[in-house]
Amino acid sequence: MAPAPCTVRHAWQEDIPAILGLIRELANYEHELDAVEATPETLRATIAFAPDGVTSTSTAPNTEATSPSRPARCLLLFNEENKPVGMALYFYNYSTWRAKAGVYLEDLYVRETERKKGYGKRLLVELAKEVVAMNGGRLDWSVLKWNEPSIKFYESIGAKPQDEWVGMRVEREALTTLANMLD
Repeated sequence: MAPAPCTVRHAWQEDIPAILGLIRELANYEHELDAVEATPETLRATIAFAPDGVTSTSTAPNTEATSPSRPARCLLLFNEENKPVGMALYFYNYSTWRAKAGVYLEDLYVRETERKKGYGKRLLVELAKEVVAMNGGRLDWSVLKWNEPSIKFYESIGAKPQDEWVGMRVEREALTTLANMLD
């Protein structure tokens, strides 16, 4: 299915309110709205934005460079009324065995009213194009185990579950404790 008419481009700083709105909608969908700590200021400080007016989805040289303090990029999808209705927040990762960079999709979200129009697939296609253009090794992401509609969609486009891996995380006080463990 071809997506409904839309435009996809890298986010501009002026898109921060739309990005934050989509983040909050995603968090609400995942029953984690109270966990959102993102603010306009933190998004401005951590996303590598495209200069205003640049509409290409190709990253080099059309966006700010990523860095340890600004590691993320954001693709926005606009419907035919030019309203932001979807996003793909991502960063670059690395495959040791392949010795190649790749893309890790942190969050993919399409507004509930805009689903079943091919927009999620369009965002994934744009990310796949980026990985191929950079001669990357893979496109990775995680999905909540209870999110059956998303799992079925991902499998329909050729994604394979990585059941042999367990996600691990250290955060908040445990992160500080670990950082100071050998001091």
